[in-house]
Amino acid sequence: MSQRGIAGSGGDLFHDSGQDGLMHRAFLRGAGFSAEDVRNRPVIGIANSASELNPCNLGLNRLAAEVKRGIREAGGLPIEFPTISISEPFTRPTSMFLRNLMSMDVEEMITAAPIDGVVLLGGCDKTIPAQLMGALSANKPATLLAAGPRPTSCHRGISPLTVDDAWPFCDRRRVGEVDDAEWQEFEGNLNTDVGTCNVMGTASSMAAIAAVLGFALPDHVFADSVSLARRDLGFRTGLAAVAAVQRDQKPKDLVNLASLENAFRAITALGGSTNAIIHLEAIAGRAGVEIGMERFEQWSRSTPYLTNVRPGGEMTLNDLEDAGSLPALLTQISDLLHADQRTVHGERWADLLAATEAPAHNAIRLRETPISAQGPLVVLRGNLAPNGAILKTAGIESDGPLQHRGRAVVFDGLEDLNNRIDDPNLVVDASSVLVLRGLGPIGAPGMPEVGHIPIPAKLMQQGVTEMVRISDARMSGTSTGAVVLHVSPEAAAGGPLAYLRDGDEVLLDTVTGRLDHLVDEAEYLAREPFAGPERPNRGFAQLHFDHVLQADEGCDFDFLRKIASSNSTNNRFTTEEQGGSHDDRN
Repeated sequence: MSQRGIAGSGGDLFHDSGQDGLMHRAFLRGAGFSAEDVRNRPVIGIANSASELNPCNLGLNRLAAEVKRGIREAGGLPIEFPTISISEPFTRPTSMFLRNLMSMDVEEMITAAPIDGVVLLGGCDKTIPAQLMGALSANKPATLLAAGPRPTSCHRGISPLTVDDAWPFCDRRRVGEVDDAEWQEFEGNLNTDVGTCNVMGTASSMAAIAAVLGFALPDHVFADSVSLARRDLGFRTGLAAVAAVQRDQKPKDLVNLASLENAFRAITALGGSTNAIIHLEAIAGRAGVEIGMERFEQWSRSTPYLTNVRPGGEMTLNDLEDAGSLPALLTQISDLLHADQRTVHGERWADLLAATEAPAHNAIRLRETPISAQGPLVVLRGNLAPNGAILKTAGIESDGPLQHRGRAVVFDGLEDLNNRIDDPNLVVDASSVLVLRGLGPIGAPGMPEVGHIPIPAKLMQQGVTEMVRISDARMSGTSTGAVVLHVSPEAAAGGPLAYLRDGDEVLLDTVTGRLDHLVDEAEYLAREPFAGPERPNRGFAQLHFDHVLQADEGCDFDFLRKIASSNSTNNRFTTEEQGGSHDDRN
């Protein structure tokens, strides 16, 4: 095999007139392809992340059939292959730990396979960014089809029931308000079919980003996983994949600072997930671009929040579809976009939006009457987060900007949190600031979605439903609350959060964008810091420990980015660096 052109990996290998071509065609013939099939061009790979260990993505198997139909309709040869599939609820410590591994899997499969282009079938939170990262590094023409959100359901008068209803329900269980019978009943009602989270969480946010960047069809982005519209998207994605190969539209032609800005402004207007910031930075790095927290801050402050959709709003993704989906939203902020950037079809966004009719609908506010004039994704910096932190204001139980000063209650990891959060003797009140550390990219490892620290049971029983919380972890895009996330550098890398103690005063101010402790600097840095984990002694865990970057650089591996890290390996902080940044917004 491969006696000639051993470095080649395009679909031309199927058309070789010699031994290589014969063997390539013969193997597919043995798999049931016809003589005509194996001579079709272009050859389009279908990278399918469906898995029974990932129910969010399981519907991709039936969507793959629609994609194949579209590819064949356009004269191409579809060849489906599996990749790693990572599910947030089914993966420990977190699917984020495996995002970079999946990106490497996707990259190598695209690069090595005899295909001209690829359709990426993704869904659950980290699969879409992993696929985009891998496709950028491989740089063959790529289109993407998302699994789509699962249908909404109902439970004892709660209708529509969406996944974000689970969190207050679980809190009610903690304080004894839900009995065993209802607990089991709710289990059967929450998810009634396959698909991703049915709110504007991370999966829906990443599906929107894929469309804005030009990898996915821009219409019906939020259509149900089992809907006819989603099946039609599959067929049309197959057509688009062949067309992308024919005009040689490669991933690195699509991703640049202008298209990344468009994507983030879309997420801002949608009230999308905090996780989108990490993934956008990682995607950018694979294209040789660095966004940086300053740009995220600028773009968020100058983009209105328009979409009244859960979890930050009141309506559902079905309502957003009825309102015209992503194109209708983008017409409201078209003056803020780089409209010369390209869609998956190769046309300019300006031309698509000019032809878009946006029906009046309560799911999308008009530009003149936004939910807020500034975006809900707030960038914070200060002596607790020199390289930045993120707070999503959508869904916070607060009127106006959030300004809070309180004393820290510090938890060192999940075991400590679980052991003490509901202890009736915990020294805490409604003004306290709950801090969870040791769960960043290195510490957890992988930044699990545990930053949404539960309200202590004794305060819940007093009617407290909101508190300021701070963590170097992430939070599910289905969650809301006054939760400061992605504190960078993390505690395990020696960031300032490692020195915080119970009782220290902490200041959070979304007006000035500050996150500070109010302890004398010399005293603060003289303390014994939180101890991070030991270096793993083998395998992927060791690779991750040695090479993962901090949240502000997208948590990619340093050797996979096309640009050098702006900090040292792992961004581990030194005492001198902390002292030098305590009074500056870096």
